[in-house]
Amino acid sequence: MRTAIAIMLAAATLALAPAALASPAQAGLQQHSLRVGGVRLHYAEMGSGNPVLLLPGWPEDGHAWRKVAPLLAARGRRVVILDPRGFGDSDKPASGYDLDTVAAEVHAFIGAAGLGRPGGIDVVTHDLGGWIGYALASAHPADVRRLVLSEVTIPSPTRQQPIPDDAANIKTWHFAFNRLPGLPEMLTTGHERAYLDWLFDNKATHPDAIDPPARSEYVRVFTAGGGHAGFNYYRALFSPAGLKRMGERTASPLPMPVLAIGASGGVGTLLIQSMKGAAIHLDGTVLQGCGHYLPEECPTAFADAVTGFWAGSPASRP
Repeated sequence: MRTAIAIMLAAATLALAPAALASPAQAGLQQHSLRVGGVRLHYAEMGSGNPVLLLPGWPEDGHAWRKVAPLLAARGRRVVILDPRGFGDSDKPASGYDLDTVAAEVHAFIGAAGLGRPGGIDVVTHDLGGWIGYALASAHPADVRRLVLSEVTIPSPTRQQPIPDDAANIKTWHFAFNRLPGLPEMLTTGHERAYLDWLFDNKATHPDAIDPPARSEYVRVFTAGGGHAGFNYYRALFSPAGLKRMGERTASPLPMPVLAIGASGGVGTLLIQSMKGAAIHLDGTVLQGCGHYLPEECPTAFADAVTGFWAGSPASRP
């Protein structure tokens, strides 16, 4: 594994050319692509100052940060939005969706893009991006100054999963569906808009915050370039090997400050509970009146929570 990662890091090369396709996600942002170990990663940035890396959740892409990015940039930060493999306009290879591989790619991206700083950089994540951010912080702690997780839980191979009630099932049923081999692709092909609309309408407290242009963007990237790649993240994480590796990560608490943000209409306090014992310095908050898609539904409250955490965390420095 270490040899493979070393080869991948050595093969990282820059391709600082604009992405071939400009998506709505990039309005007002400089857009680039960068090749890491043979995989082209799409990213966008705005602002100046100390960098902060934003990782989106499924089934979205960097467009999900369109409301938060200007707020952080206005507060003196260089905001970099990365689409990991399988997301957005980044490559969607057929394999390699285990968190070790993806975290190694993000680690290589940070170095190749010149984002690395002594003490690491701030990383802010949402949903599935939180699994990637957690794996990055675990495997490459020197990369991460402070970590923000939002609207996700950290699975445990030993935690019993009770049968959800109807309300919880509406918000979580897709975890089991997405892992099935072949069936999600079979049933969603040609029906991507209906599938994503159902998720947005039922998991959001304010579904109108995900407007029609945003939904069209998510359908575009969900289907483009060998689409539906996001299903592979669920298959990899919830496989026996994936859960075993997550258990190994959680056995060693993260050394950097971590903020866990839930939504009252989403995971609530479950994220905070799932992170207990998994970080030495853990802060947690639940944003009231918000649904699962926090960066879009409650961008100001989200940005306030993040910058407040930065200001008060043990690692805070100018």
